[in-house]
Amino acid sequence: MSETFTPEADARLRADAAEVIARYPDPRSALLPLLHLVQSEDGYVAARGITLCAELLGLSRAEVSAVATFYSQYKRHPNGEYTVGVCTNALCAVMGGDLIWDKVSEHLGIGHDETTADGRITLERVECNAACDYAPVVMVNWEFFDNQTPTSTIDLVDQITAGRPVHPTRGAGTVATFKEVEHVLAGFEDGRADEGVGAGEASLLGLRIARENGWAAARDQGATGDQGATGATGDGATGDGATGDGATGDGASRADVAGATAAGTAPVGDVHSSAERKPTTASDVSAEPVEDESKGNVQ
Repeated sequence: MSETFTPEADARLRADAAEVIARYPDPRSALLPLLHLVQSEDGYVAARGITLCAELLGLSRAEVSAVATFYSQYKRHPNGEYTVGVCTNALCAVMGGDLIWDKVSEHLGIGHDETTADGRITLERVECNAACDYAPVVMVNWEFFDNQTPTSTIDLVDQITAGRPVHPTRGAGTVATFKEVEHVLAGFEDGRADEGVGAGEASLLGLRIARENGWAAARDQGATGDQGATGATGDGATGDGATGDGATGDGASRADVAGATAAGTAPVGDVHSSAERKPTTASDVSAEPVEDESKGNVQ
């Protein structure tokens, strides 16, 4: 690879970079999106990309390299056209993520952060895809493929290898290439933000149950007053409020709990920490274990 960008690429990158830098009061704050920008050109953060970022932001190459080597989304060697990330964190692993990883790694003949010879796929063993309600989950260029199996994931990578479009479970209708996604991460919309389903039934189940039961988020009952945890600036924060009779004493954190319990409106759990709803069982408001007469056990 050349040590410098072609004149056409250099002019395009500088124009995009100027737009990014203008969004920040301090130019150096634009470093993260600029690293995505140069990665959208080369497919990784190459030496010439580091040089350009350093020049545009008035930083040293060492300062730019320190950031580029800290975050795992910045690649220091050529990345494949599609990054396939197999989650092997706790829940995905239990649900089959480890087996998916083993089978797909064997099928492609590559390991973690390695790329197939044709440059199509880089395989990653991901610590968490943040989609535990759909475990085991595989991501392709950060688009979700939920409830996967070894067979479905092998079929997925075979489609990518064959050059056929693949369709995520949620989100965009198809998966963009690594370079295209990097340009979006640099801050340039591709017009696909509202494509597809944003959240599936598993993610929305808790919300649906809450609405069916009329549950709502707990509201602060006193923490913003003169003796509350967050509003006190005098006697509250360091005196009788936050650390004394206020937030952790007899004030905000215990406000009207006894009365609410008697009225049957006490929140579940500590004040400010959980959904505010009318108790449905004795164990909701009791500090002691309660005998479940219907099942003959203790809750």
